[in-house]
Amino acid sequence: MELIFQNVWFVPLFPFLASILLGIGLFFFPNSIKKFRRLSSFISIMFLNIAMLLSFHFFWQQITGSPIHRYLWSWVLYKNFVLEIGYLLDPLTSIMLVLVTTVAVMVMIYSDSYMFYDEGYIKFFCYLSLFTASMLGLVLSPNLIQVYIFWELVGMCSYLLIGFWFTRPSAANACQKAFVTNRIGDFGLLLGILGFYWITGSFDFQQLSKRFFELLSYNQINLVFATLCALFLFLGPVAKSAQFPLHIWLPDAMEGPTPISALIHAATMVAAGIFLVARMFPLFQMLPFVMSIISWTGAITALLGATIALAQKDLKKGLAYSTMSQLGYMMLALGIGSYKAGLFHLITHAYSKALLFLGSGSVIHSMEPIVGYHPNKSQNMIFMGGLRQYMPITAITFLFGTLSLCGIPPFACFWSKDEILVNSWLHFPILGSIAFFTAGLTAFYMFRIYFLTFEGDFRGHFFDDVKKLSSISIWGSLEFNKEQFKLDKKSTLYPKEANNIMLFPLIILTIPTVFIGFIGILFDENKMNVDSLSYWLTLSINSFNYSNSEKFLEFLFNAIPSVSIAFFGILIAFYLYGPNFSFLKKEKKKLQLKSEIDIVLKSFSNFIYNWSYYRAYIDGFYSSFFIKGLRFLIKIVSFIDRWIIDGIINGIGIFSFFGGESLKYIEGGRISSYLFFIIFCMFLFFLYSYII
Repeated sequence: MELIFQNVWFVPLFPFLASILLGIGLFFFPNSIKKFRRLSSFISIMFLNIAMLLSFHFFWQQITGSPIHRYLWSWVLYKNFVLEIGYLLDPLTSIMLVLVTTVAVMVMIYSDSYMFYDEGYIKFFCYLSLFTASMLGLVLSPNLIQVYIFWELVGMCSYLLIGFWFTRPSAANACQKAFVTNRIGDFGLLLGILGFYWITGSFDFQQLSKRFFELLSYNQINLVFATLCALFLFLGPVAKSAQFPLHIWLPDAMEGPTPISALIHAATMVAAGIFLVARMFPLFQMLPFVMSIISWTGAITALLGATIALAQKDLKKGLAYSTMSQLGYMMLALGIGSYKAGLFHLITHAYSKALLFLGSGSVIHSMEPIVGYHPNKSQNMIFMGGLRQYMPITAITFLFGTLSLCGIPPFACFWSKDEILVNSWLHFPILGSIAFFTAGLTAFYMFRIYFLTFEGDFRGHFFDDVKKLSSISIWGSLEFNKEQFKLDKKSTLYPKEANNIMLFPLIILTIPTVFIGFIGILFDENKMNVDSLSYWLTLSINSFNYSNSEKFLEFLFNAIPSVSIAFFGILIAFYLYGPNFSFLKKEKKKLQLKSEIDIVLKSFSNFIYNWSYYRAYIDGFYSSFFIKGLRFLIKIVSFIDRWIIDGIINGIGIFSFFGGESLKYIEGGRISSYLFFIIFCMFLFFLYSYII
């Protein structure tokens, strides 16, 4: 058994080997390997399945009482400086290993069909395997330096995958935007790592917290400097997990293939920031100001993401802002000290959002032959509608993911989100109010997405009639006269259900979307009076002082407010976007008669629409203030460099040149001329002196 634990590094090694094999094949045999497309995906999936089985084995060993395993090797030795690499296996690590590998396997199986006809099919699996290996290496890292190395590898793979279709300008711009934004966070992370090494003399997670606590106990730490280092370190997770104000890259990252959105932007890369904050949680707890910044950053991000998602027309971008909002919930939980609730929501959200993204990919895949392959058409919810009758399995699984994200029992996200809501209210009512209000918005925009996509009448055949489609408001007025659209008789294309290879991951992911939430709930009293997840996390290196878990019935009773708010949001979405039953039509006509109310609602809806369309005006502000301001500053610097600095140097050179040319004619080589010149100058000097 000990031999198996000494070889934990096999988990990231297998997907890394798959990436290396496909990369070598593409480099040396580019034409031959394209004939073995299925074999390439089989290698990637098989190797990742081995890593997944190993992850489940390590997870089972950890939760059944196996001690924490930590293996280190000396990497750099210089005098008293020792830099070690290795791996750390505790319950938190094992949970993340299972999470990453299970979602990655489902995404790879799904991609086998989704990307099969793409020219970069093998390259896609090569990048995907490398990304998975990098994320697994990050999870296993025992110190900050190793985390930083894999952190950068994850960022590099994200850049490659977001810009996978780089010939499309929007995709090329999106991957550059993600890269530059994350560089800001990564620079802060590096400064924070170096700062804490300056304070404690260690990069190791366990030693770092222990030494920091000892120094803090003896008042040997400058709290201002320590707080500054912690905020710099927190800047890395802010960028990686798309927290305000470095969230702007996430919606544009939807330009990548949809399976990438399910893997990177649901369960892995964006979760890396949450994981790092959880790893550094014992240290952050000693700095109350930093914890306050973390909690408020999470709350603002949750609310901002929800408000921007309210009127999105792009299916994937709506889910992207939803991801941003839910990541804000996780950060809020960690900031208020609710360690278990934050990680609990990380787990439940990962499976639910992966299901939603893969479901959106199935929808987009079926819409592309009808409306075209450009994202502005195939991902536009205005051209969808009524897909439930054509894609019933996709619709049901998407509905399950929607119900989970809205916090409806007994789906997974209900248990974790409600715990965050209650804890945030108890910690500080203002934070709790923001969290509860955001929960209502989440229910509204998620069912808005569902109704626009799967309910009503199919609108895909009207995509080329711009004038008539412009009359279809995205704010609920989706009734239109079918007779006013004259369909071409040749137009017989309708969406089709995805094939079995794409449906298999959707069905499998439905299982954790429904049941994974039960790991955080106490159904019957045990000796420790604690739920399974809390017990597992107490065995981790980041053990925390948990309070007794609420009993099942008590938990449900406390969840009544959050569920009520969620149902209220669903009812509003149903009223605006749901099937147009006769009684709803009558109610809408009654409201239309009240002109004052109608004007107020219309002005409010226009404000919300503009807020969502212009992304809360944040992107425009960054573009005007930073990008245009930086370009203007560069022009000024360029002008100074060219005309002042270079002008002085060039002026001296020109003056020397013409001075030399002038003296060239005076110097004739005759001594009599030199004597005459000297005497003449002396005469002028004495004459000047005499006059003065």
